[in-house]
Amino acid sequence: MTDTATSAPPSIERVGVIGCGQMGAGIAEVCARAGMDVVVHEVDAASAERGRTRLLGSFDKAVARNKMTEEERETTVSNLTFTTDLADMADRRMVIEAIIEDEAMKTDVFTRLDGIVTADDAILASNTSSIPIMKLGIATQRPENVVGIHFFNPVPVLKLVELVTSLMTSKETVARSERFAEDALSKVVIRSKDRAGFVVNALLIPYILSAIRMMESGFATAEDIDNGMVEGCNHPMGPLALADLIGLDTTAAVAESMYSEFKEPLYASPAMLSRMVEAGLLGRKTGRGFYDYSH
Repeated sequence: MTDTATSAPPSIERVGVIGCGQMGAGIAEVCARAGMDVVVHEVDAASAERGRTRLLGSFDKAVARNKMTEEERETTVSNLTFTTDLADMADRRMVIEAIIEDEAMKTDVFTRLDGIVTADDAILASNTSSIPIMKLGIATQRPENVVGIHFFNPVPVLKLVELVTSLMTSKETVARSERFAEDALSKVVIRSKDRAGFVVNALLIPYILSAIRMMESGFATAEDIDNGMVEGCNHPMGPLALADLIGLDTTAAVAESMYSEFKEPLYASPAMLSRMVEAGLLGRKTGRGFYDYSH
């Protein structure tokens, strides 16, 4: 008898993406450009139209920069379908959840998908930055099929994917997910155990929070902090500009999840970060964060 964990796993051609914000749109784009049949779900028609506009704008930029031909653009657009009905995920072989970093909302999505997606071996994946995959897995009757596939922003540009497995994730799910990311999407995969923050954010978030505390204390300006890391450490972007790119709400949510699990004071959100999130100053996506992007 063939060992299904070691034999070549079947390819994944029908993908669902839940959420078409910054991350969801990027995930939908790379899947559609890889030739997959992609169904994108949003909560209402207006959100779906915004997502569609975001994707078309990305394709137009790619054509203008000679990264995509007009023919490739048309083919990629034809691979995308938008819906507001979660039931349209029924025939998908992989569904990737990419909604906001809220545990209750993500858990609800996984519970609903469990009752909708028909294939017994369909993979239910989350793009979560920090929420333990086990919590999402046990919201379903198939935790062995639940995995974290964490992309990085901007998804079409950055190669890295964190593959996060819970204690219940099967070897077959891991093999198929890795093949999907590496072979179909040409991503670089690193594996992580199921702990808040995974690999990258466990290192990155304390760094960003330290920069916020430094600015908050009046020790240095945002510009000087960022220039120090760019010019002194050869980082492509300073920590505060990076927080604006990630989204301050996402940064705070990851910090909260890590602090909840480890109770490490360095993971606690600085008051400045909390107040900025409350004020809706979330970074690039709202036009203002540590820097002003409105002009």
